[in-house]
Formats: sequence, C-alpha cells, structure tokens
Amino acid sequence: MSGDPQAGRRAQVIIVGGGLHGSSTALHLARAGVPALVIEKNYVGRHASGVNAGGVRTLSRHVAEVPLALASRQLWCRIGELVDDDCGFEQHGQVRIAENEADLAVLHERLALMRSLGYTHESWIDAAELRAMIPRIVPTVLGGLIARADGAADPYRTTLAFRRKAAALGARFLEGVRVHATHRERGQWVVQTSAGRYTAPTIVNCAGAWAGQLAAQWDEPVALQTIAPMMLVTLRMAHFLDPVVLGTGRALSFKQRANGTVLIGGGRRAWVDRDSESTELDFRTLAQGARMVCELFPHMAGAVLNRGWAGIEAAMPDEIPVIGPSLRREHAFHAFGFSAHGFELGPIVGRILCELITESRSSLPIEPFGIGRAAARVSQRP
Repeated sequence: MSGDPQAGRRAQVIIVGGGLHGSSTALHLARAGVPALVIEKNYVGRHASGVNAGGVRTLSRHVAEVPLALASRQLWCRIGELVDDDCGFEQHGQVRIAENEADLAVLHERLALMRSLGYTHESWIDAAELRAMIPRIVPTVLGGLIARADGAADPYRTTLAFRRKAAALGARFLEGVRVHATHRERGQWVVQTSAGRYTAPTIVNCAGAWAGQLAAQWDEPVALQTIAPMMLVTLRMAHFLDPVVLGTGRALSFKQRANGTVLIGGGRRAWVDRDSESTELDFRTLAQGARMVCELFPHMAGAVLNRGWAGIEAAMPDEIPVIGPSLRREHAFHAFGFSAHGFELGPIVGRILCELITESRSSLPIEPFGIGRAAARVSQRP
C-alpha cells in the first residue's frame, strides 16, 4: 500500500461529542468543504440528543436564545433539504396554558416583553379557541400563549440523519472512542484517546455533560451541572392532540406522537451518576407528573404507561448554553450546556460553529453565550 499511514489520524477539525450539535457542526463544515472528525465515546445519539422530547420550540425561550431559535426553526422547516430526511418533523404549534390568574399574569407579561422587542412569533390564544384546538383539555383552562409555527420531531432519527448526511459529504465518525486529554502542540490540537492520538488545527467541544472536563483542560472551568430529565410514554391511544402543550405554573410537556403514543415530560429529573453513565428514575416524582396530566386531560386516567427513561445532559447555572470560541486557547470552540432545551437549536448551532471556524464570525448574536461569563462565575465563588 502507498500513502501516508498517519493520514487517518489527522483532520482539519476534531469535534468531541457526536450528539446533535456535534453532528450538525460536522454536517455544516462538510457542506463548506471542511471534512471533520467526530469522536464519540458511545454512539451517536446515546444520551441527550437521542432521548429528549423532540420539541422544536421557539415559545418562551430565554430572550438571548430567541434569534437563534427563530433562525433554527427556518432550517427545521426545510430539514429534508438539509439531511435528506424529514426527521419526523410536524408543525402543529406549541402552546403554554394558563390554569389560573397567576398564570395569566405571567403569560401576558411575557407577551408584552416579546412585543416590546419586536417579536411576533408568540401570540395569545383565548380559552374558546384553545378548547376548540384541544377539545379533551379541561374546560377551566383560561387561555394561553402559542407559537403556531412550532412543532416537534423524532430526536434519535434526527441525530442519525445529521450523522448520515455529514458522513456522506466527507465527515468521519469514530464511535466507542473516549477522549482522555487535549493539548496544543506546534500549531495543532493533539487529542489523546482510547484509540490513540489524533491531530487537527481546530477543535470543537460538543461533549455534553462531559464538556466541563475539556473546558477545564483549556483553563476555562465552568459550573456545569449534570442532569437527567425524565420522560414517560404511553401505549397508543386514539388521536386527540395536535399541538405540544406546556405548563406555566406547573412543570409539563405533553404531546401525542403520530403513532398515537403520548409523551409526558416537564423537566422532572432522575438521579444520575455521570461517571458511570447511569440514571435511576424517581417514580414518586413521575407519579406527580402523571397525576397532573390526568387533572388537565381526565381521559388520560385510562392511559397505559409503557416505559420511562432519562437522558444524561448538562445545565448551566443561568440555563442558557455556552456557544462560541475559547478565550484561552487558539482555534478552539465550545457548544454545550443546553440545559434540557437544546434540540431545536441543533441545526443553527452547527451553522454558527461552521461560520466561526471558516469565517471567524457568526451571522447571529452569540455574545450572551460566551464562555467568559461561565468561567467568571466559577472564579467568583468563595
């Protein structure tokens, strides 16, 4: 054989983490003619990216996230053109309901804020229209805030679609390979893994709940919390719901899939051990969520729960992600800490990282997501 035997261990960009954001970054780079190497310690979609609720939500986003969420939703609306798969994307809207006067006040305040900032994607839906849209909901609901162009997709199918398309365009994926250490050496990033040494001029930290370890290696420690949001799914039921329903004063994420199963979430968390990559469901908390669902949808009392699960991910103290360049290392970038609401942002975050790597700029405002604000929190601790 001829050629360089070390060629397979070199890349233009190494991406640590093969979840949706890592796979999206690889895809956008490949589209720009930059083949990346993605190193994933398990398999693509093993944790948060493959087991979340699949919400494509612009509704009630943190103000800093709104421009990114709206831009990402545009990509979702033509997701088939991007990854050759519709990813199970359905655009039936998402609505945050008001159960009482306190909820009404919160939602009207939110709507006023959005209007003051020039955003019109969130609008009010009164009680009559809400009940016409969702006839099985209890009649005491007072209305809600709706983003009619929002929707949901299949998270595991989506992550695999990004992986497949990226690979078809020249990206490489190493699965079952753990990254042990990274350092900069003679203009290259050296990545020591369980499968040996790999090098590239540029590195991207998309390591999810394990991203703090890379950040610390780059002298940018962050107060990253490992979380494991729990989900329940029922057996198939007759169709009764199109939009995703969210709570306001109570934690709820509720939707019916195209196959008739009902997915129940809301941010309730399992016990998690990050190092052993294991979770344990909190059945008492899950039962509380199930009771709340029955209070809002009485016919759900006859539903049969099929299974529950939890995916391991990471949350930042301010509950918005870290996106952008390292401040301490050259040609190093971060995208982590999506705090249980990163799925919708996946397509646009990949594009942003591609822009940063290839053009040294972002077409969208990412200043609020800089690593500096996260590292500063750690340094200020007593």
